[in-house]
Amino acid sequence: MSELDRWIEIAKECKYLPEHDLKVSSNVQSNSFVSFFFLPHVLFDRPKLCDMVSDILLEESNVQPVCSPVTVCGDIHGQFYDLEELFRNGGPVPETNYIFMGDFVDRGYYSLETLTRLLTLKAKWSDRIVLLRGNHESRQITHVYGFYDECLNKYGNANAWKYCCKVFDLLTIAALIDEQVLCVHGGLSPLIKTLDQIRIIDRRQEIPHKGAFCDLVWSDPEDVRTWTVSPRGAGWLFGASITHLFMEINDLKLICRAHQLVNEGYRYMFDDKLVTVWSAPNYCYRCGNVASILRIQNADEQTPVIFEAVPNTERVIPPTLTTPYFL
Repeated sequence: MSELDRWIEIAKECKYLPEHDLKVSSNVQSNSFVSFFFLPHVLFDRPKLCDMVSDILLEESNVQPVCSPVTVCGDIHGQFYDLEELFRNGGPVPETNYIFMGDFVDRGYYSLETLTRLLTLKAKWSDRIVLLRGNHESRQITHVYGFYDECLNKYGNANAWKYCCKVFDLLTIAALIDEQVLCVHGGLSPLIKTLDQIRIIDRRQEIPHKGAFCDLVWSDPEDVRTWTVSPRGAGWLFGASITHLFMEINDLKLICRAHQLVNEGYRYMFDDKLVTVWSAPNYCYRCGNVASILRIQNADEQTPVIFEAVPNTERVIPPTLTTPYFL
């Protein structure tokens, strides 16, 4: 069994990897004299998980092209056991191609294990799974809503969080299925008229507080005429006319996004030109909602698959609680 296959098996069991399997210590790497004479196995070690995934992400476009059929997924938010239920309903990787539209971490009990699970799949089958960046894949948000504290508690230091945040900085912004279906975490931006403008964004950074990059991961569709200030404090609310114009300019048939809890698991808006997909059932373990994934056979054929949360009898509930706040 290869090292990567071993990591995949560990991650399946809702376990996180030892720190040295995420990334070799930069302190050891930086002292080549000490490494050579005392830790030669470290000096010549193979790249670890975060390095492997980072190398893959560096080759991906801001608007990553994807061919159908593919299954599109919304927010997961650290609900590991429900992610496994998602795979049971949607099919395992690599038999099923997936796009996950961000917000892998925060709020749930197992953000670290959830992210590790997805990263190991990305490292093994990079062409079968696309990971988009959500507004929670950022240093500022994870420092407040759970992921930072979880890493600190489980590892005893913040190194793993730092490694993961460097991966966050490389996650792509959007995916384009068959050149006709756009997937993005949040929504549109008044600064973005064409897909080419998304392609030239410098994504290798912390998500800014404002601007096009910020809008794409923070904005929401709403019954408004054009653009309205978002109550989230970042991004915008945008309406049907904005959506239809953007789709006409870019020759799109559908926009898929996540970012908002919908109790029915998915919701079409704007003459069925935009769909919100939500993949965290019983969100925060108390909302009672169902979740969904969207099977896209082609640009004209989409099938939502509804699934419910795993019963408490089939999951391990840790004693500590996550931050009970909605953002």
